[in-house]
Amino acid sequence: MRRRADALACIGVVLAGGRSTRMGRDKALFEWQGRPLIEHQLALLREAGVDSVQVSGERPAYRGIADAQPQAGPLAGLAGIAAAHADDAELLVIPVDMPLLQPALLRRLRSERPEAPCLRFPGQVLPLRLRLDACSRAVLGELMRADDPRRHSLHAFEQAVGVEEIALASGEAAQLTDCNTAAIWNEVAG
Repeated sequence: MRRRADALACIGVVLAGGRSTRMGRDKALFEWQGRPLIEHQLALLREAGVDSVQVSGERPAYRGIADAQPQAGPLAGLAGIAAAHADDAELLVIPVDMPLLQPALLRRLRSERPEAPCLRFPGQVLPLRLRLDACSRAVLGELMRADDPRRHSLHAFEQAVGVEEIALASGEAAQLTDCNTAAIWNEVAG
């Protein structure tokens, strides 16, 4: 069991490598509270107390790390991040299109059940906390090489590494609104 004294460096990751096809334009650059959404998400991770932040996806303005396979979804983004970091680490991973997240919820995800190899909220694949180590790297490699595209999913990855879940407190579920369509964005951004 991992103890706090054995804590790994925590890297906050914003998944921003998608094409935003359902949105019709690059949602990472939508304005949210006076700045691009991607910058809001990076600041959110910093407020949650991560040691460093990283963007997943080819985003030169943000020193983004390219996905392991272009247009292969969030798992390819996670594989790209894993390939760029040789040392074991803890990853706190959020999508670029979840603007209602709050630092306190991410701090809970970061601090609860430190022994869990992967932690998320019920019914959600993101946000997640992941121990990036030899085991998770092996699973990433195996799933990325799989012929069946259904195996190229965060859900399949989380199941394979042994995901655990923590309950949401009253009112926290709204923070997990994923703005991946114009209708949802308009409702949230109001």
